[in-house]
Amino acid sequence: MKPSIAHTSEHRNSPIYMQLAHRLRQQIEDGDISAGEALPSERDLCKIIGASRVTVRKAIELLIEDGLLSRRQGSGTYVTPRIQAPGSFLSSFSEDAEARGEATGTIWMMKVIAVASEEEARILELPNGADVARLSRVRMAGGEPLAIENAVVPAEMLPDMAHLGNSLYQALDQHGNRPIIGQQKIRAALAGPTEASLLSIPENTEILRIERITRRADGRPVELTRSAYRGERYEFVSELRGPFAIL
Repeated sequence: MKPSIAHTSEHRNSPIYMQLAHRLRQQIEDGDISAGEALPSERDLCKIIGASRVTVRKAIELLIEDGLLSRRQGSGTYVTPRIQAPGSFLSSFSEDAEARGEATGTIWMMKVIAVASEEEARILELPNGADVARLSRVRMAGGEPLAIENAVVPAEMLPDMAHLGNSLYQALDQHGNRPIIGQQKIRAALAGPTEASLLSIPENTEILRIERITRRADGRPVELTRSAYRGERYEFVSELRGPFAIL
């Protein structure tokens, strides 16, 4: 890996550290520097690039703020791995993380039974006055916060909510309410102060807002979940087929 400063028309008038940060970002996005790979030390980068240590440090700090790089105490600076989540397979956060070999954790913010709002009753096809479980939590994997999930589920589908563990889908499955189909919408947004604090990222960092509605095999709605995922860590991947693809 040989970082260099690219003087494109867009960046040649920018400060040197921003030009260097742009070049490093480009090499990371192009795959020239692999996820999980360590950068050379600041001293070595100074020699490679011919820039001062202050310039190199400011460029690295900029990319750390953007989530592209991360520091490991006593080890160095590394390219932050991106998580490829399946966009066409209905699975839970816990199941996806465990498939990657990562330990999961949950920080609960709310776990209550309440009367469904008008919107919740309409989406979950519940009668007025029906109870729902409202579940708000920060989802952890590999020891870091990656997502905030706010789920609403018909209360009768989670009779043992007080003992709910890390996986909502596992609890639903135990009571015969596992969702098997669903629809989700994903859009880009910027983290507000509360979201930034919970996810340990700077305010206005890019996040992915995801709304998911799932159903059981009999078509009954199971879950309405609105989540915020760290945009610098996640990319959702879907398999595409043409109209005449052979299945």
